[in-house]
This record gives sequence, C-alpha cells and structure tokens, in this order.
Amino acid sequence: MSVHTRSSEPTEAAAQQAEEARAALETWRAARQAAVTGPVGNLALVETRWLEPGVDAAEEQARIAVPDGVTLTTVRRANLHTGEPEEALRFWDADAPAIRHFSHIASYPFHPDWVVEATFSPVSTDRRVPFEHIRDSGGSRELVVPGDIHVTLDGVDYTLSAFDDDGTLLLVFGDPTNGGDTYGAGRFLFVPREAGGETVVLDFNRAFVPPCGFSAQYNCPLPPRQNRLHLPVEAGEKLPVFRDGYTVN
Repeated sequence: MSVHTRSSEPTEAAAQQAEEARAALETWRAARQAAVTGPVGNLALVETRWLEPGVDAAEEQARIAVPDGVTLTTVRRANLHTGEPEEALRFWDADAPAIRHFSHIASYPFHPDWVVEATFSPVSTDRRVPFEHIRDSGGSRELVVPGDIHVTLDGVDYTLSAFDDDGTLLLVFGDPTNGGDTYGAGRFLFVPREAGGETVVLDFNRAFVPPCGFSAQYNCPLPPRQNRLHLPVEAGEKLPVFRDGYTVN
C-alpha cells in the first residue's frame, strides 16, 4: 500500500535527493550496527538488578568488583504504584552471548514515500500521557509529551503522541507488520524538531527495533492506541537476526 499517490514520474532533482537519502540511511544503519554491538550497547545488557528501598545505588556500585569487559552503571525509575524512586544496577558484558551470536538487523529497502511531513503542535505546559510498558503487567507510566504530531497517512488523519527523550521527540508506534515482519511490541522513531518550528519529518526508513528487542533486561514503552497505524509500515528495521538459533531472553 502506498503512502502517497504520485501523478507523474519523479524529476531528476527528486531522484538525486532520494539517492542522497538512501546513502545517508546506509550510514545510519552502519552506526546502528556499531551501537547495538558496543560494550554498553543494547545487546550487552545482561542484568538489571533492582535494589531494595533505601539502598544507595552509587554505594552499591562501588562495592562490586566487576571482571574485565563488564561495565556497571545505575538507572532510576519511579515505582509504578507509589511513585517513589527506585534504583538499579545494570551490568553490561562486552562479550555477552547476544553479541557473540548477533548477525545483523534485518531491514526494509529504502523507500522515499515513507519520508513524510507532519505538523507539530506544542502544548503550553508539560503534559504527561500514560504509556504501558512491556514488563509492567498492564500497568502504565506517565511520560512527558510536549505536543501533538498531526500527520495524514493513506488518507487517514492521525494525532500521534511522541514523548520527550532527553530533548528529542521519540515516537513509539505500532502497525500491522508487528509480530510478523517486525518486532511484535512495535517500533521507535526519533523525530527531529527545531525550536519554534511547526513542521517535522517522520522518516519511517529510520524506524528501529526498541532496546527490548535485543535484551530482555529492558522495560520498553508500548504504542498507545493513538499511535497504532492502520497500514503496514514497510520501512525501517524489521528484527535482529541471530546465528545458531539464539533468541533474546
């Protein structure tokens, strides 16, 4: 299914732009491959150890002697029921089984029709929208959504919620390819936005598998209802591919 209807052949300038975009995508994909296989990349996370209330993560981290190739970091979240802060230690192994068995990330070919302009409407104050997370047994966590993304795909108007991820919009979306060609829980897409600008570009060719597709130690947000698209998004990453029958666990 096409996103757009084209009434004429693309111009030479448009063809050149598409070729430049295709080359840029290949560079991006190479960077993704390097990132997920790095010593603190998605594949390297082998344990997330949540600490008892009152235990200081930094002090606990200082007590632990880690072997060569293992990196220890801390992470914090709010308790799902009480809102109180919780801290954990994360263990990253540069020689993790997932890295040793990893082959590549299967992806769709570049398609210029999946580079779509949209409109961003900011809200006057930080607004929080509940996002269910994959390991919260149906519970939801509120994330800051600083505005709405309005886009039309295949004749259907959507108002999408992208949350703030360290100053960048992160869109968590689902579509009918999930659970077949692509990761079952949905995919992520960073949405660049200039301060004060109303137009944003959704380049679905850069849709990517969330961290929980590489390690079960993550707790990824799931697409809310408004971010579930009716048409198959046959663009971007599909699934990580492993050798020797290895599966993420």
